[in-house]
Amino acid sequence: MAAPRSITRILKSLPNPCSHHHHRRRRASLLPAVVLDKRYSSNQQSRQPPHPHPPSKRPPPPPPPPPPHLLLAAADARPKLSEHHKITFDEKKTLVPWEEGKTSHFQHVWMRDHCQCSECFHPETKQRVLDTFSIPKNIQPDMVEAEEKGMKIKWKNDGHESLYPWEWLHLHSYNPRLERYISPQFKFWGSEIAEGPPEVGYDAVMESDSGVGEWTRKIHKYGFCYVNGVPATPGATKEVVERIAHIKHTHYGGLWDFTSDLSRKDTAYTTLALGVHTDTTYFSDPAGLQLFHLLSHTDGSGGQSILVDGFRAAKILREENPAAYRVLSNVRIPSHSSGNHDSSIQPYAPFPVFNHHPVNGELIFVRWNNDDRATMDRWDDPADVERFYEATRAWNDVLKRRESEYWEQLVPGRPLILDNWRVLHGRAAFDGKRRLCGAYISRDDFMSRFVLSNSKREDVLKAL
Repeated sequence: MAAPRSITRILKSLPNPCSHHHHRRRRASLLPAVVLDKRYSSNQQSRQPPHPHPPSKRPPPPPPPPPPHLLLAAADARPKLSEHHKITFDEKKTLVPWEEGKTSHFQHVWMRDHCQCSECFHPETKQRVLDTFSIPKNIQPDMVEAEEKGMKIKWKNDGHESLYPWEWLHLHSYNPRLERYISPQFKFWGSEIAEGPPEVGYDAVMESDSGVGEWTRKIHKYGFCYVNGVPATPGATKEVVERIAHIKHTHYGGLWDFTSDLSRKDTAYTTLALGVHTDTTYFSDPAGLQLFHLLSHTDGSGGQSILVDGFRAAKILREENPAAYRVLSNVRIPSHSSGNHDSSIQPYAPFPVFNHHPVNGELIFVRWNNDDRATMDRWDDPADVERFYEATRAWNDVLKRRESEYWEQLVPGRPLILDNWRVLHGRAAFDGKRRLCGAYISRDDFMSRFVLSNSKREDVLKAL
């Protein structure tokens, strides 16, 4: 299988402990990775929250994590050729012996296709310029030499010369894979997160990319983060969101600015309590991040927000009820958004609650909104109906365990941003008039900003 691209690699270096294969050793690239510790607790949702901690009395947040760093030994950072063996090649492949005692086998067609020179790989756009299909089937080297900067090949068929840096060769060795394995992990949390939730300052986010790097690290680590000191206006909120990426436009528009007036036919636009859920399950590509900013709440009370760590809840379900976990990993649930007269949005195919990486099997996102579930009338086996409802009852039980609920009252000037692929959110019922604004950001845009704000661009490009 082709090597993953850089964003996939950094994800693999931050594996999800919820997956079926979380004990498997995982491959890390030369990209920086934050080592994230883990904590396990458990979870429940109730309609009436416990007394939330007033922001003024909240304990100070824990100190920020150290900057991302390479978890590789010096020998890995500067791969060395073996002093006792030579580079050799035959009709099909070139063999590169390393000092660590392993030999990489690179097939000639792959080497020619991955030439890094400016004639074959555009230095500005970082796109392949070489016509892959012009490479002769019997491509072979005429000469292979080890130089200080890398391996030089002169190709017999077209006379082209290629230079492959040693670090690049070691990083992209596929037979065998030579990258070291590391296992940094997400920080799982329950109700105890109320004592010190992740947060960053508005000025830090707006003034520097390092501030954005800290913000995106916390979002990735915990699945959510507050921004303190944001002016309680839609304009300031929009500027904060766009420090990560441009806003994802949907049938709700770009930046939402709304009250409970049912201007959009969705229960979010009412005063009703909302059970925990993820948003946009009816999209083929659900929103990656979601931000809420309470601008005002007058003539009433209530509306506390609830968050549940979906990855942690999935882990609990998998350990306590493997059969239910399997059902919710395989039964596909149709979803829709059809309240507005001008739209009926549905994904191109139904998706299960637990969605896993197609290569390594890790849980990559939770997709759950019982309110948006469409009619389920496509069953291969009628017995699956009972299995599905039993599984969803078990899942709902995990989500409603009180000790894992995190309740918090949103306040003006402190917007909340959450990972919609991981964290489920809901709210208590309220009265009076609440005005909120918010926005979505796509998953790909968030991960791009996360990678580039926490890594050197040159390290990201090496992994392409």
